[in-house]
Amino acid sequence: MKIVTTLYRQVEHLVHEVAKFGLVGLLGMVVDLPIYNWLVFDNPLIFGTPGDGMLHHKPLTAKFISVTIATVATYLGNRHWTWRHRERTGLHREYVLFFVLNGIGLLIAAGCLGFSRYVLDLHNALADNISANVIGLGLGTLFRFWSYRKFVFKEELALDEAEHHHPKAPDTPAALDADNTGDLPAIR
Repeated sequence: MKIVTTLYRQVEHLVHEVAKFGLVGLLGMVVDLPIYNWLVFDNPLIFGTPGDGMLHHKPLTAKFISVTIATVATYLGNRHWTWRHRERTGLHREYVLFFVLNGIGLLIAAGCLGFSRYVLDLHNALADNISANVIGLGLGTLFRFWSYRKFVFKEELALDEAEHHHPKAPDTPAALDADNTGDLPAIR
């Protein structure tokens, strides 16, 4: 049992980040999916008989629009909740990097959607949502988590590091003397 506890303590921080990132991602899906389905199929809830939306013949354009809108929501959630413990490096820098990396994640989803639409010749709501919002979003999410953590919200605050760093206590009286500041005499 002690091994499990030790292992969990080593990855506890990462587990919490993954959980928060996943919940923020769900918020992004709640924004993205209805917008995409409304633009392409004139049916934001996917249920019922789909029709032709404003961008029925331009699903990639619709995906770019829906993900761009969802990106605003996910940036706010990730900055102020998922990685709030990380150092702020400037709104402009973070926001630009977040959008660029999110754009790469979007290209992954759009690539899956384009493959489904233009290579496999599948033109229905189910195929679009599986290719873009299950496969593409899944692959894009893995990329986003890694890249946001690595490049956008990089370093933990010094205070957070100080809370987790406990210096080793001196083992010998000589080590105690070495740590002495000279202000007070050492009592033995």
